[in-house]
Amino acid sequence: MRIARIHLPLILIAALAAAPLGAQSTFDHVDPMIGTGGEGHTFPGAAAPFGMVQLSPDTDTGHVIRDSYKWAAGYRYSDPTIEGFSATHFSGAGHSDLGDFLVMPTSGDAVPLEPGDVAKPGSGYRSRFNHASEVATPGYYAVTLTDPAVRAEMTAGTRIGVHRYTFAPGKAAHLVLDLRSSLYNYPGKVLWASLRLMPDGTLVGARETRGWAPDRKLYFAMHFSTPLAGHAFISTEKDVAYRGFQGPGRRTDAVAERSGRALVARLDFGALTRPLEVKIAISSVDEAGAVANLASEPGDFDAVHARTTAAWRAALDVLEIAAPVAMQKSVATALYHSLLAPSVAGDADGRYRGPDNQVHRATGYTFRSTFSLWDTFRAEHPLLTLVQPASTTNDVVRSLVASRENSPDGILPVWQFQGRETWTMIGYHAAPVIADAYLKGIRGFDANAALAAMVASATYAPYGGLGDYMKLGYVPIDREPEAASKTVEYAYDDWTIARMARAMGRSDVAATFEKRAHNWRNSFDGRTGFVRARKADGSFRTPFDPTAINYGSDYTEGNAWQYSWFVPQDQAALTTALGGDGATIAKLDAMFDYDTSKLDYSHAEDIAGLIGQYIHGNEPSHHVAYLYSYAGAPWRTQARLKQIVESQYHPTPDGLSGNDDLGQMSAWLVFTALGFYPVTPGSLEYVIGRPFVDRATLTLPNGKRLTIVADGLDDSHPFVRSVSLNGVPITRAYLRHDQIMAGGELRFTMQSKPNTAWAAQPADRPYSSSQTR
Repeated sequence: MRIARIHLPLILIAALAAAPLGAQSTFDHVDPMIGTGGEGHTFPGAAAPFGMVQLSPDTDTGHVIRDSYKWAAGYRYSDPTIEGFSATHFSGAGHSDLGDFLVMPTSGDAVPLEPGDVAKPGSGYRSRFNHASEVATPGYYAVTLTDPAVRAEMTAGTRIGVHRYTFAPGKAAHLVLDLRSSLYNYPGKVLWASLRLMPDGTLVGARETRGWAPDRKLYFAMHFSTPLAGHAFISTEKDVAYRGFQGPGRRTDAVAERSGRALVARLDFGALTRPLEVKIAISSVDEAGAVANLASEPGDFDAVHARTTAAWRAALDVLEIAAPVAMQKSVATALYHSLLAPSVAGDADGRYRGPDNQVHRATGYTFRSTFSLWDTFRAEHPLLTLVQPASTTNDVVRSLVASRENSPDGILPVWQFQGRETWTMIGYHAAPVIADAYLKGIRGFDANAALAAMVASATYAPYGGLGDYMKLGYVPIDREPEAASKTVEYAYDDWTIARMARAMGRSDVAATFEKRAHNWRNSFDGRTGFVRARKADGSFRTPFDPTAINYGSDYTEGNAWQYSWFVPQDQAALTTALGGDGATIAKLDAMFDYDTSKLDYSHAEDIAGLIGQYIHGNEPSHHVAYLYSYAGAPWRTQARLKQIVESQYHPTPDGLSGNDDLGQMSAWLVFTALGFYPVTPGSLEYVIGRPFVDRATLTLPNGKRLTIVADGLDDSHPFVRSVSLNGVPITRAYLRHDQIMAGGELRFTMQSKPNTAWAAQPADRPYSSSQTR
């Protein structure tokens, strides 16, 4: 290959050299396509920050239950067709649901009412598309649908979404609204649905589904920029035993309303000379709530898009980054993904549907849901305390406490969306979210009610073996699955309850839960050096294989290698139990360097992003690389972080190694790129790692600014020589929350070789509950 020589003027070369890396704003570097391939499970469509509506394409709906995991977000980058655009989606979840109120444009005389076969183009309303026609930015998505020759655009507000379809001139324009379609689309999921055309042309409807969350009700209201020229409401349900008596127009499908278990609407507009806009609002409360939500955000597509773009710029540009473009793109998108949930779940008038399936009203706050707490307590919620106003976290805490008050079981959410509990995952991890907020001085909630909710959740005997845990000090495996994981996670949650109680002066509560926080010891086997499952008689279950991963066994989505490190409240005690610093470092190295070539984890869909036995694609490993700093070897943390970031994050559709899990995978990268990470939410400390950006400025909720500078950072200088804060050297391996909130300059000086002396002394180590300073 011949390479042409290009001669640039010296003044241009000088200008390029002086230009800041990634000089555009954080908003401009976001790529919502990151994570839409592989197992990232993110969606590319339009949403406002924490919006109730996520208007996005569905390339398939996972109608085969075993395959539904692949389409947890509705869109999979490798798919060749789009089935339609629905109004609700999870970002990065490990389970499939939502995909409500799917709309698909069609053109011409024939209007197919079935999606058709992906292998047979033209067999239904689904359409082929080309990725080259896609545009995705925060709050906007567009694609050209090949088969109907339609340009489809999406934008969204807080409680609304707006479709815009540009049809080819001269062809009749139609929309298919398919209330049968859903993500996790198994037969019988839709329990009931309804459609009603109001006199003013607004289309309203609802459906009730039995999916991941049982008995979930959702309502919609839809307004069209061009009046309907005709319509048909069709029930495709077979063998209906009784259809009732006929009403006006009942002999045709052009009725004003219809209900049933399998409804699809054909909406006709004739030949159009301008784009068709479809504004939709949703509500979990009732039809009137959806109509009111529709009216609460006025304006056409462009007006809504402009407002949402401004909201995203304000939310994202609190972080200014200078870095190579690939890194800036990854970090900017990670921040974007971290601001999609917990999503607004209450109507504009404050009403919401709670865990008891009844309607309640939030006064003085916005009710939120989509709580993936087993994932997000680790870094997502701590990140929100640094990049969002305190009102966001106050809304979260008040919503958690309100959910407990509305819960038939009287406990805090475990994994909740649209106010409905799914009972997915383990722990009572709303507790660390609340405690971390309180200890950071975020106090816009009733602390006594919050503490009572935490205690109620931690003492609810029927939940996850808690009855035995309170009696034995551990969860017994012969009575409860995943017992080893539950024991250590309960112990950490107990510690957070104790921390908050102690800060509130509730020494009685604090003493109880401080004692329970040591229960991790009851599952630690000193002989093997692993956390293990014990039986009710006190014996450890055998045989024991620390590499084994099986759902419903001793561990939750992991094995002994990952869960034996989950003692974030007292890593110093774990280090001692393992035999000291040297033994701990050796065991950490053994975890990362483990040869897994002969192990088969293909049956475990959540196990991804392996580096030895470190599994970055799932949350139990997320803090582990930082644990070298608790054994006096921060330089090893720095080396492992480089290994993780370079192998697990890329600015491509398959650029996430595992499910983003409602922002947790992304929040990990944001923190790590800035040079510190909250290993122990509730401790008010962040473990110092190493930065991956040349410079960053974070505008904090109090208006102060923290600038992070990495002098000499490049691929050949990955190690920290020194750290200073506002010119004062830092020789310890952690930062306090109040230091970050005070703003100023955090400066790293990087070098090519490890500085094994920096922050290596016992007094330099991060928080452990058994250590005093």
